[in-house]
Amino acid sequence: MDLQLKGKVALVSGSTAGIGYAIANTLAQEGATVIVNGRKQAAVDEAVERIRADTKGTVLGFAGDLSQAEVAEDVVRRHPDINILVNNLGIFEPKAFEDIPDADWLRFFDVNVLSGVRLARLVLPEMKRSNWGRIVFISSESAVQIPTEMIHYGMTKTAQLAVSRGLAESVAGTGITVNSVLPGPTKSRGVGDFVEDLARSNAKSFEQVEAEFFEHVRPTSLIKRFGTPQEVASLVAYVVSPLASATTGAALRVDGGVVKSAF
Repeated sequence: MDLQLKGKVALVSGSTAGIGYAIANTLAQEGATVIVNGRKQAAVDEAVERIRADTKGTVLGFAGDLSQAEVAEDVVRRHPDINILVNNLGIFEPKAFEDIPDADWLRFFDVNVLSGVRLARLVLPEMKRSNWGRIVFISSESAVQIPTEMIHYGMTKTAQLAVSRGLAESVAGTGITVNSVLPGPTKSRGVGDFVEDLARSNAKSFEQVEAEFFEHVRPTSLIKRFGTPQEVASLVAYVVSPLASATTGAALRVDGGVVKSAF
């Protein structure tokens, strides 16, 4: 299927690894010009070269912390023609509620929520001028089922749903769509490394730890395994395409059925 992304310019924040990398790679395969972002120049350069080699597409790099206002302004100043924005930048950290200081709540909100709000605000004028655009917030099933071990993280993921829906309402009747995508437990780099370390420390295989996780921690999963970054990327690629013009204001789950709801 041709997703009709040739000629589109996409910025994927936090895209040197994991879900963000898979999204950037998939969009490049579909013909979009993709801007890869990460905080470190070396990581950005490596990701850009890997995607170029894999897709033969037009891939650009931007190194900088997009949770910082001046950095976000800089990337849009350099690339004023961005018409697809995928807000993937995010942090997580398991921590007991009583051990989360005010500074952590503010830091998580700033990185996970405000970075996407700011970038959306910066790219929206050009999208309105051309009457076409796609904005996607990469949220999480944790937005619906708040993890007790990461309440501050869950709070930010829920906030993304509110921002996404509200922004979609604000551009009603235009060619701009705004959606959020909710991955479930996904074998991104951080999760994969964590599970591998846990398996080694307990003299177990990855598969054993994975099975125990879905038996005890996420028992509602219907696929009983970690999703892959590519499975998330495939949904995002469709959502940002012209083919998804009637999909807006939605919270789209690619969670393996973890959220126990038919809606």
